[in-house]
Amino acid sequence: MAGNTLGEVFRITTWGESHGPAVGVVIDGAVSGIAVTAEDIQKELDRRKPGQSNVTTPRKESDTVEILSGIFEGRTTGAPISLMIRNADQNSSSYDNLRDTPRPGHADFGYAEKYGIRDHRGGGRSSGRETAGRVAAGAVAKKILSEFGIDIVCHTTRIGGVCADPEILNNLPFEAVKENIEKNSVRCADLAAAVLMEAEAAAARDKGDSVGGVVEGMIRGVPAGLGEPVFDKLDADLAKAIMSVGAVKGFEIGGGFEAAACFGSEFNDAFEIRDGKIKTVTNNAGGILGGISTGEMIRFRAAIKPTPSVSAPQKTVNTAEKTETEIVITGRHDPVIAPRFVPVGEAMAAIVILDHLMRNEALRLLKNKQK
Repeated sequence: MAGNTLGEVFRITTWGESHGPAVGVVIDGAVSGIAVTAEDIQKELDRRKPGQSNVTTPRKESDTVEILSGIFEGRTTGAPISLMIRNADQNSSSYDNLRDTPRPGHADFGYAEKYGIRDHRGGGRSSGRETAGRVAAGAVAKKILSEFGIDIVCHTTRIGGVCADPEILNNLPFEAVKENIEKNSVRCADLAAAVLMEAEAAAARDKGDSVGGVVEGMIRGVPAGLGEPVFDKLDADLAKAIMSVGAVKGFEIGGGFEAAACFGSEFNDAFEIRDGKIKTVTNNAGGILGGISTGEMIRFRAAIKPTPSVSAPQKTVNTAEKTETEIVITGRHDPVIAPRFVPVGEAMAAIVILDHLMRNEALRLLKNKQK
């Protein structure tokens, strides 16, 4: 199986299956001498782990991180960092009836067709549990980025038919968004909308169903000049990283799809001099022009599909008998994925930004050496 690694200079490789002994990640290219502790990583994993509220799966996992290498006496050594999170609360028997019946909305059918074999216990490698390794790596990336004054936050802006008030969000300072999202189970910065979103998710759960959502990401402090302008555009790499999360079905940056309804004269971001610096009056480009960061806030949004595991009967097939059948999925599942995507989205953005920052820094050092 290829494609388990992301990044050029700061590289991560995740491993493990949802019902195997453990999941984890190996990080290569981390800067040495950065203060990183197990507590720093655990803080991010605790934001992602299941069983935290009535809008997440009741599966109980401590998601305790074990640092196997690359961090000594609380600092990165420059060696590969290996992090492991053991699986403790598995109930594989819930999946015994799924061995030959692909679940609608899941990767089951594609895996079986591609590899001729699949781990049917909870989805194996395609499970959302794989993202624990991403979040652990993202915690390290965030610590390094903080040394450069770069900060990232994701927040839920929609669950089902309930949307946060754009006016409220636009007037909230970055720090207020970070603070508000930890005050409610759906991680919405609009506290009034959060109450309605929680009710929306609970109603779907009570019906044996699930609901989708939208999560916005904001990255501040990114200097102008990150990104390679052809195939490795910064927004293209962000899109790849965010879209690589199984639950994501759409990605947009800046004005996104709204650009289709605009005139160029109103969508273009005019330049001005502000406090002696070149800035843009608006930020419809979302902080990236021509694949290169402008120094403005980078803003993106991800559309998160409803959890495909629902208890309502669904039509499927038996691949062994080549017959049509009906399936009822048991087990423990989130009625909405968007709130748990928040730390995952932050992690993926941190990994991409750090990788491009390190690529830029390597180029700068090479240029200085040639002088």
